[in-house]
Amino acid sequence: MNIATSAQLNTQLDKHEYFKFRKAACSDHVSIFSEIYQENINIAVWQRALAPELVTCAQKLIDNHSFYQKTFITTPADTISNLIEADNELQNSQSLCQDISELVDMFCLLNGLKQVGLRLTMLDQAMCPRFHVDKVPCRLVCTYHGVATEWLPHDKADRSKLGKGNNGLVDEESGIYQTQNDINQLNTGEVAMLKGELWQGNGNAGLIHRSPQVFEGNKRLLLTLDFNN
Repeated sequence: MNIATSAQLNTQLDKHEYFKFRKAACSDHVSIFSEIYQENINIAVWQRALAPELVTCAQKLIDNHSFYQKTFITTPADTISNLIEADNELQNSQSLCQDISELVDMFCLLNGLKQVGLRLTMLDQAMCPRFHVDKVPCRLVCTYHGVATEWLPHDKADRSKLGKGNNGLVDEESGIYQTQNDINQLNTGEVAMLKGELWQGNGNAGLIHRSPQVFEGNKRLLLTLDFNN
């Protein structure tokens, strides 16, 4: 019988642990999104600040609507016309339409997609208030107004507490994280690609995240892009 040496076992363990470990890739340059292809990366964040005209457009959309949600499938070439068709008021928000169009184009290019599922929605409460993982390959998120997405580093989360594993307890009591300092949060305007459970080789390693609490009188304007081949 062949008996593996301790060095061989350590090598096998190190390789196994490397592929199970996940971390974030963050930069103020859009090229950071290429890092999402690294097996040990489960969130890539473009740390940008919104241009003043984008801030104005987002605020105008918030001010002019008590409720807002537009969902459709689009190609990069048709994004601006689809946005305006869905809401004629966006003709006066060309900078916002252009920014969304560029994100659609980038998301499609990075993932080899011809079209995406786009959702632009205004929220006055947490849409997904519990920490969870997405059953998707990858999702792009950007909050144009208000508080942005919260997420847990892979090594700070107890994945056994996801779903029914929380035993009916809220996140703050379930043990999915240990201290408030374990929770990371995107900034308004930052763009993130969240790797989900259906990304090849990423089972049991999808990014754990949740919608932030929205305090009374405040609102979010959130863009999400999803695979839709």
